[in-house]
Amino acid sequence: MSGAPVTWPSATPVDTLRLRLEPLRVGHAVEAVAVLDDVRLHTWTGGAPATPAELAARYRRQCAGHSPDGRHGWLNWMLRRRADGRLIGTVQATLSRADDGGTEAELAWVIGVDHQGEGYGREGARAMADWLGAHGVDRLLAHIHPGHEASMGVARALGLRPTDRITDGEVHWSDRPARPCRVVGYREPTE
Repeated sequence: MSGAPVTWPSATPVDTLRLRLEPLRVGHAVEAVAVLDDVRLHTWTGGAPATPAELAARYRRQCAGHSPDGRHGWLNWMLRRRADGRLIGTVQATLSRADDGGTEAELAWVIGVDHQGEGYGREGARAMADWLGAHGVDRLLAHIHPGHEASMGVARALGLRPTDRITDGEVHWSDRPARPCRVVGYREPTE
């Protein structure tokens, strides 16, 4: 990446059949605590539920839209069910520039335990992926614990496939085919 500053896109509202993706605001923290304050959500990711103050501080940082050094764009949406206006989860993307000049997004999604199993994760993640594609993102990534079947299902619905890379116990998923290994100094046998 060159030394030129990167201008990252800002999240805008997105509607699906059942959901409204609202760009993150610090004020969402009060409502989000009730959805995210469940230890079961941390089964696959570790950690513990954030306090209201911790969640507000996190949202304040994320609302900046980019990392302090500007190398990563941050896009965060709250998922609100359109039928009753209830907040049910989040989707997010961390953007970065690839070595070839393309833009990649590392995706994440969280659906409150009371709302899981209804396809909201898939619907919200699909809407986010479509928005990202329309805003110049040309590759998608995710990191998923190998036992988390629901997240693997969402990743597959987005066209992601597991790779052989693992970081902190999580498998890297990508919408790009694996690059072939190239061994320096090796020559194909000739007949």
